[in-house]
Amino acid sequence: MEINTSPSEFPPEFEQDSKNLAIDFDGVIHNNDLGFHDGTCYGEIIDGAYESLELLAKHFRLVIFTAKAKPSRPLIEGKTGVELVWEWLEAKNIAQFVQEVTSEKPRAVAYVDDKAIRFNSWKVALEEISVVTQMMPS
Repeated sequence: MEINTSPSEFPPEFEQDSKNLAIDFDGVIHNNDLGFHDGTCYGEIIDGAYESLELLAKHFRLVIFTAKAKPSRPLIEGKTGVELVWEWLEAKNIAQFVQEVTSEKPRAVAYVDDKAIRFNSWKVALEEISVVTQMMPS
């Protein structure tokens, strides 16, 4: 498994980040079917996530990014969002594949995100945004 990139795409002294694969948490690993709900990580693992993370961890340094990890997020049951995510990952036996949980978009060779729009041109991006916003309730 290989993603075409070169360490020169990363700033000097950050070439090691060319091994990072950034993966969104909610909607990609954690089903998050109730939205924020009570702030906990209550959901189930998305089908195929365990096997995929296991495979990807053999080739990449996996970094989970999530708004749950934002420092401004209120504590839930006395725990930060980062702590809650790690607990959930451990409970689902997938923490072993993950090296980091962050609220920031990390330097990475690629991003896996359920809400992403792949950028090819602004014309196409605006068309895709228009389709998404037309589907949103008023």
